[in-house]
Amino acid sequence: MSAAQVRSRPKKGSPRVHPLIYVAAIAITIFMLMPLWLIFIAAFSTQADVYSFPKSFVPVHFSTDTMQFFLNSPGVLPAARRSLTVGIGTLILALAIGTPAGYALARFRFPGSNLITLVILTTRSFPVLVLSIPLAVSFLTWGLYDTQQGVSLVHTAMALPTTVLITSAVFFGVPADLEEAALTLGCTKVGAFRRVALPMALPGLAAAALLTFLLSWNEVFAATILTLLNRTLPAQILNSLDGAPLTYQFAGGFMLVVPSMVFIFLIRRYLVSSWGAVTK
Repeated sequence: MSAAQVRSRPKKGSPRVHPLIYVAAIAITIFMLMPLWLIFIAAFSTQADVYSFPKSFVPVHFSTDTMQFFLNSPGVLPAARRSLTVGIGTLILALAIGTPAGYALARFRFPGSNLITLVILTTRSFPVLVLSIPLAVSFLTWGLYDTQQGVSLVHTAMALPTTVLITSAVFFGVPADLEEAALTLGCTKVGAFRRVALPMALPGLAAAALLTFLLSWNEVFAATILTLLNRTLPAQILNSLDGAPLTYQFAGGFMLVVPSMVFIFLIRRYLVSSWGAVTK
């Protein structure tokens, strides 16, 4: 048997993937990316092309007029800065609280631990609409209404269940024997957590950070209820949609999508490492 034939033979135990699976995966990917592509084309076309019909699937005249019109609209840039501030604040708070909580649920067995996990999960079932009036009244009393800190607190409360469940699942996958070995070598419990468990949990923490930031960036209902003058970008766009031109709507959609894509790109190495590969 020649060397070429040996190289062409599939390895034993390697699964054979049907070509239709690749076709289906490509079709699903195109279907999911098509709205993003259309938004991108409209956001970087002339205002006349945005109103043209039928719509083109390729850019006809590349222009920044539509984006400039959106960015120069009243309140857009301050709202974008507030959204970034609220998103980063929510991310920090959720990870600072959720990581130790997830670690405790994964490492310590105590009476009621399963009940606590269930309670954490059920908090996601409460709609913000039901809590809107009590939240607004409480925030007015505490002086947090129409502030970035108030929106960050609400977004943190909404993101914490997901953060805790993800981090607990991640720490379940980190062998406790490694931390015990670090303790025998002179590390304290905090040192073992910081030097052993935390680095191994980074991919999962990156995924939790991604979901937390995206929840805060795209959340609109609580931000609309709890703000009046200092709105986040989604709340600002929603408040301006009534009578807004198509150029404003397409450019606003693009602005809501871009930070999420950039954030995913920045932490992709931690996400990919969960599957055993790290991108350079």
